[in-house]
Amino acid sequence: MTLLKSIDANFFHAEIPYKPMGKYAHFLTLRVTESYPLFQTDGELNKARVRAGVEDNNTISRLSMFKRKQSTPERLVGRELLRTYDFVKPEECEYNVEFGMDNPDCIIYGFAIGDSGSEKSKVVVDTAFSITAFDESHETFTLNAPYESGTMASKGEKGSKPGEVTSRINQQDHIRPQVFFPSIVTLKDPTEASFLYVFNNILRTRHYGAQTTRTGRVRNELIGVVFADGEIVSNLRWTQAIYDQMKTDGTLKAPDPLDEDDVAQAAKAAIQFLMGEEFIVHTDFIGDDFQPLITEVKTLTASEEGVRAILNQADQEAKAYAEKHIGKKKATSARS
Repeated sequence: MTLLKSIDANFFHAEIPYKPMGKYAHFLTLRVTESYPLFQTDGELNKARVRAGVEDNNTISRLSMFKRKQSTPERLVGRELLRTYDFVKPEECEYNVEFGMDNPDCIIYGFAIGDSGSEKSKVVVDTAFSITAFDESHETFTLNAPYESGTMASKGEKGSKPGEVTSRINQQDHIRPQVFFPSIVTLKDPTEASFLYVFNNILRTRHYGAQTTRTGRVRNELIGVVFADGEIVSNLRWTQAIYDQMKTDGTLKAPDPLDEDDVAQAAKAAIQFLMGEEFIVHTDFIGDDFQPLITEVKTLTASEEGVRAILNQADQEAKAYAEKHIGKKKATSARS
């Protein structure tokens, strides 16, 4: 059953192929922070010292959003939907504990269960970098907690006594609101259902990083989709090209946050320029060309009927793939 009318069905496979077939769908995503998220390792914000732009050869430190910080929250949103619409029972598939191996999440995003089997992820996400420099993109907060008496104490410190001054020694760096992380999410060998499944997960995911129940609010703005017969430009190069474009336009106004309209305009211009330098066959849906597709997808995913249709088709494809290929691998492993 065809769900999309705005793009050619030839961009998709009729079923999930077992071997790589050279079809790629690239989701061009701007991730913008809307609270104070934490993308950290060992208690420190992740950052990298890199060139500022493609043309601007100054070196700056940028915040980094590692690939697992991006793909895991999106994957969990998809799993939640599968349970909501009763395509997966909670006891049938537990993330990182016991995978079901035959549902859209397991087949599209992959799994590994020791000797029981594995499936390589068809979703490729690389580290994303902030457009603005580290110094402009983070703040240091002091951690403390209120007590019923109204006193404040630092984390790990007992409540203060009346008239006693408490120390403020525990601090944590947080990423500021309105920091942008350009990110390209790639889906290998998409079917129409797997394309819509991943598309919907990106649109729906709202929290990333540590302490996702308290902070970490991030909004994903898609500016386009590129269908190609190979992988395209990296997140870092796209970010550097955006920086160059905004510098030329005079829209980098440190220490003020970036304007979202300025970022979107620069991101579209930068990716169109970069795609013009690629040596692959590609069809780009960017800017005005992207509007019919994003409108159709949002209309489809805004109703229970539409979501159920996507999940049903994705589930049928996943189970057909699992029966044909994963069952064969398990049988071979058992004989050996």
